[in-house]
Amino acid sequence: MKAALYIRVSTHFQIDKDSLPFQRQELINYSKYVLGNDNYQIFEDAGYSAKNTDRPSYQAMMSRIRSGEFTHLIVWKIDRVSRNLLDFSSMYEELKKYNVTFISKNEQFDTSSAMGEAMLKIILVFAELERKLTAERVTSIMLSRAEKGLWNGATVPLGYKWSDEIKFPVIDENEASTVRLIYDLYLKLRSTTKIAQHLNTNHIPTKRNGTWVAKTVNDILRNPFYIGTYRYNMKDQKRRLKKEDEWIIIEDNHEGIIDKPTFKQVQRILEDNYNGNSQYQRENIHTHIFSSLVYCSKCGTRFWAGLDSPRKKDGYRPSRYVCYKNNNGCQNIISDVTLLPFILNFIANFIRLNHSTLNNLSLKSIEKTLLRGKAFVDVIGIDHFALESTFKRMATGLHDELELNSDTATESKVIQTDEMESLEKEKKKYEKALERLESLYLFSEDSMSQKDFIFKQRDLKQHLEQVNAKLAALNIPQAKDNLADLSWLDDIQYFILMDKIQNTIGIDYREILNLIDIEVLKEFISKIVEEIHVQDKKVMSLKLSNGITYKFAYKEHTQIPTREHLLYRKYEDTLLELLKTKIQVTRKDVEEAVPLGRVTIGKLINEFIERGIIVRCGASTATYYTLVENKDLPREIL
Repeated sequence: MKAALYIRVSTHFQIDKDSLPFQRQELINYSKYVLGNDNYQIFEDAGYSAKNTDRPSYQAMMSRIRSGEFTHLIVWKIDRVSRNLLDFSSMYEELKKYNVTFISKNEQFDTSSAMGEAMLKIILVFAELERKLTAERVTSIMLSRAEKGLWNGATVPLGYKWSDEIKFPVIDENEASTVRLIYDLYLKLRSTTKIAQHLNTNHIPTKRNGTWVAKTVNDILRNPFYIGTYRYNMKDQKRRLKKEDEWIIIEDNHEGIIDKPTFKQVQRILEDNYNGNSQYQRENIHTHIFSSLVYCSKCGTRFWAGLDSPRKKDGYRPSRYVCYKNNNGCQNIISDVTLLPFILNFIANFIRLNHSTLNNLSLKSIEKTLLRGKAFVDVIGIDHFALESTFKRMATGLHDELELNSDTATESKVIQTDEMESLEKEKKKYEKALERLESLYLFSEDSMSQKDFIFKQRDLKQHLEQVNAKLAALNIPQAKDNLADLSWLDDIQYFILMDKIQNTIGIDYREILNLIDIEVLKEFISKIVEEIHVQDKKVMSLKLSNGITYKFAYKEHTQIPTREHLLYRKYEDTLLELLKTKIQVTRKDVEEAVPLGRVTIGKLINEFIERGIIVRCGASTATYYTLVENKDLPREIL
């Protein structure tokens, strides 16, 4: 015999009144002295209601009952398990299935007898009735409180704080000034988005110190709580509006922050903006081609769109896109002048690529085709995964009609496996060669020239790319699994600009804007592009609607890496760890930690100083180095 003792209380008040210890001791005593059983396991759910069975300890107990671990389930009262007739009936059927006896200590019955089982069902009916009556009483009390203007619990709105004295929110002047500012700004700007931008730019916090968005501003502008109106019972548990005759609305219930005429004027503008009424409609005649597509690579936030300054030459005014957290730790920005030539030319190159054949196709040739044109002059490459995905989709799209019989397929698979193993070995050979080349350039006494290093490195990388392309081709499934799926292009062929895109290398975006309506261009791009991630006025990644994300690598300011730059990358972690451990280090410490000559050590230290990572401190005869953030620490720490 082994008993499961189940204990539950639904409120913290009951917990504080030692209800759990009382139930626990009573059930232990029952198991020991009535059943003569010392083999038991206690399951406790503190602060959980019995309206359903979504309770952690209860679920754990039932799982162990199903495994056949227990012979008895003992509770203090039947409603400790459930007050829902359907839930309890389901549980009780499971107990019978696993031959587990149910015992209620307080009601003095167990289900090992027919009378006990009958009493159980009768009591459960009344338990559910009591639960429903209690719920009705609580609802009635809450409605009565609301009708009297009493607070029934909710998030206190911005501009108010909770008062223990009157048990209702009162005005918080620090926050109330923000609410008044929002209403004043809306009367001037008539744009929730611009208000959100203003608040973020000026570092004005939300109620929970978050970032302002247009919806948050809109909710504040529409909330009548700010004119002293208290509303209750407007929505059900699923946040759906109830019928208006069920609402409780009390005017002039508490002190408002906004006067009623201002509130009414704001509501009128909000409604007119929503309906497009020209009297109050804010000026928004400009279409932003990339709105909702551009994201910040630094913080992940979506960009908002606005108008850039007009160009002096012809008055052309492009859109600009700014991170929502601009001037709040993130100053990422980009404009149509950069985005349009990049995106249009990439789309054009992509379409031309998909019209090509697989003859002599490689990852390198795919990359070269996609990056053709002046728009990509600073881009040095596309990530390998995107190129491989493109190659596979093109190949399977052109070869999805091929079928192999079983014998041929088996033979082909063996040959393919051998070839892949050979290519993998070749790949490792070139990777090791690249590592040795870099070590030779950095550390050999008879070091090669920078020019020789660049050319040898380029040759090895080209060989490696060819091997990777062959491996990618072998990994393509030779079946009717057409992954190409370029149907996403079919429904946009009717656009006028397709002719320009397909037949022009180096698209002039200004010419396109003169030929094509901006709305058409926006729709065209939105059908192809899903996301554009931007950093430092550059497109860092581009996700197309076929699911492939292309990540771009850009040239550095110094196009050919210097030896010092490579050394910096190689020994950065070593030097930083040394500085964190010792805080202040001498040149001798660096020489002991980094296996380089004195001259090279000096260049390495200067590289770190120029990058603003470390500073030189002390006198010329007692020089030491430390991280910039530790420069004011006393020398005695060393």
